[in-house]
Amino acid sequence: MRVAPPGTATAEQERVALAEIELCGELIIAASAADGERLSADRIDEVLRVAAERAVRGR
Repeated sequence: MRVAPPGTATAEQERVALAEIELCGELIIAASAADGERLSADRIDEVLRVAAERAVRGR
């Protein structure tokens, strides 16, 4: 993985990084609320809005 030196990130890189942080947070919240030891693949897809993203992209 390549990491840009401090202060050189583009606005797009920052937007992507913030989106990834938000999704990680949502996964952590879902995992902490789960009854079992692990989240199912379907629950992970639901939390990450995989189906909605596929619908937007027309896949």
